[in-house]
Amino acid sequence: MADNMTMDDFSKAIDASFNTFKDEGEQAWENLRNLKEEQSNLSVTVDGIVNKGVIATVEGIRGFIPASRLALGRVEDLNEYLGKELQVRVAEVDEEKNRLILSCREILREEAAAAKKAAVNAVAVGSVMEGVVESLQAYGAFVRLSNGLSGLVHVSQISNTRIKHPSVVLSEGDAVTVKVIAVKDGKLSLSIKALQEATEAEAEEEIEKIEIPKAEAISTSLGDLLKGIKL
Repeated sequence: MADNMTMDDFSKAIDASFNTFKDEGEQAWENLRNLKEEQSNLSVTVDGIVNKGVIATVEGIRGFIPASRLALGRVEDLNEYLGKELQVRVAEVDEEKNRLILSCREILREEAAAAKKAAVNAVAVGSVMEGVVESLQAYGAFVRLSNGLSGLVHVSQISNTRIKHPSVVLSEGDAVTVKVIAVKDGKLSLSIKALQEATEAEAEEEIEKIEIPKAEAISTSLGDLLKGIKL
């Protein structure tokens, strides 16, 4: 016993050490709770297949990844995931029930959103693209473009004439040609009207280039046509 330490002091030191001591299991669950709070990405390897999901171990604790949280779409064959390395987050921690739920879905959604935003930002304003009308709303028409992206044709950009609803001139499934008029916040603004206006402007320009012959030339031409005709 250290000099000047009484039995009471020694007892308090022992109590303090027990209060701060955690076995490996308790520490693991605390780490998992911290990981859930921080929403950290974890790399795990699938080491088991169970009903409606797969098993992976984190901090020495077996975690369950439901099939609905493995991918953005439907998972047809869970066996394809056995031995596969996945990026997951802790979705649920319950030490009392020995329950650890992991999920890939949130990470996959963020990656898909980032990829989509990058693809949208790569589209040049002024591009003319082919597409198909996906859906009609009161405020405009959503068009699926040939590159797989979607954009909105606002109701004011559908026709040269004012319309109250896109369904006046468009139907779902219609093939359309659109012009990209804006790219902002990962979204594409499209226009059908801009192409109509360009076509009309070109037509007017062609008309202006046409030279109408003078009356004398027209008369002469008619006279030439009547030559040789016997009455």
